[in-house]
Amino acid sequence: MPKLKYLAHYPEETKVQVRRIITQNRLSDMLAKKYPASHDIRTDKALYDYVMEMKYRYMRTADPLNKVVFDKNLHIIKNALGTHTSLSRVQGGKLKAKREIRVASLFKTAPPEFLKMIVVHELAHLKERDHDKAFYQLCLHMEPNYHQLEFDLRLYLTQMEMDEK
Repeated sequence: MPKLKYLAHYPEETKVQVRRIITQNRLSDMLAKKYPASHDIRTDKALYDYVMEMKYRYMRTADPLNKVVFDKNLHIIKNALGTHTSLSRVQGGKLKAKREIRVASLFKTAPPEFLKMIVVHELAHLKERDHDKAFYQLCLHMEPNYHQLEFDLRLYLTQMEMDEK
């Protein structure tokens, strides 16, 4: 029986339903049916353009982004799917801040909805540092299906982990 580490904080009832789907070998087909499309965002430049378009649409007044890249080591090293960082440096008498978003490379081939969900999550961190009510309201403003996509992404990661074994 799979451990379901990506669903650890979900209710036991939900985990029982997911285990049933897995034992019936339906998870992969279910996800493929729900998320059949792929996207063409494969380069750092394309990702940067995608993120900046979304930032411009929903968060014009947020701090500027200096860098947006796919990171092939992100999922492996930090057990994270995306990160946002702010680096402050003193240049002369001024304090300069650089902000960047890194997205795990596995999203190059993931369904576009999951890439959008990760980008929304990381963009929301430009305004809200903590995962609190204001943070999730901002995520829902940018992607009304945010919570469903987060759950489905966890199922997708579970399926990927099972495929690796």
